[in-house]
Amino acid sequence: MTHPHEPDPDRHAAGPGAATGHFIALEGGDGAGKSTQAALLGDWLESLGRTVLLTHEPGGTPVGQAIRQVLLHGEHVTPRAEALLFAADRGHHVETVIRPALARGVVVVTDRYMDSSIAYQGAGRDLAAEDVEHLSRWATQELLPDLTVVLDVSPDVGRARRGQVHDRLESEPDDFHAAVRRRFLDLAAREPARYLAVDAGRPADDIQLDIRRRVTALLDQGALS
Repeated sequence: MTHPHEPDPDRHAAGPGAATGHFIALEGGDGAGKSTQAALLGDWLESLGRTVLLTHEPGGTPVGQAIRQVLLHGEHVTPRAEALLFAADRGHHVETVIRPALARGVVVVTDRYMDSSIAYQGAGRDLAAEDVEHLSRWATQELLPDLTVVLDVSPDVGRARRGQVHDRLESEPDDFHAAVRRRFLDLAAREPARYLAVDAGRPADDIQLDIRRRVTALLDQGALS
């Protein structure tokens, strides 16, 4: 293993190069367990004979690593600049990592994607959600996941899981993280055919079973075949 609209079967073909692989995003607040669930899902998909790419945002490329340093560990960044930097990372990530993998028939599992911008900058930073979404759609040439899993966790649980180490966004107060949480759940409720919202306060294995059941349903339908 290498380390949002009604479902549209042609969406991977948006932009240059039709994609034949499949795309799953894991979203949710800080401390929700996205990286743990991505690793478990990747192992399971590989056991089914799939070729899997695990990736993440921000920082899934060398360029993205530099952007990540500014976004998460630098000094104050204004809300609009923050949204632009996340979109820049995402656009480069899609063009250089995700689309090429999809074109090879790989199942791409990403820890965060454009819904994180819609939630964190659109709700947490109080920017217009439609502007933030449009920016990411432009940057990615309209590439949307086949399935987005929202791992729902309360701000206090997320904070407890993170312990004493917090990056610039994790350090925001609970009302910021509560607004982010509400936006993620609103996005999932808007498109239930393309989203799965799960209670991420439960044991990791129980959460993974919920995710696998949904992915199995997609496999049975041929959506990820």
